[in-house]
Amino acid sequence: MHTITSQGGKATVRYGSGGVCLISAVPNQGFTASTTQSAPDTLTVTFAGDRHRSEITASTVPSDRASVRETSF
Repeated sequence: MHTITSQGGKATVRYGSGGVCLISAVPNQGFTASTTQSAPDTLTVTFAGDRHRSEITASTVPSDRASVRETSF
């Protein structure tokens, strides 16, 4: 299991041979959490607040990895 931290919250995922699986998504105060998984190998957790959005994308292709994109507006 891997925990990825962003300004909007924390997401914990598990990487496996069948893809990536969400364990938990915990938003920080003032943020809400939503998830999308268009394929077994890619999972996106979005933490949205009034003036900020954090997007965590975890993928198993080409290898197990996660990226965080922070956007303020």
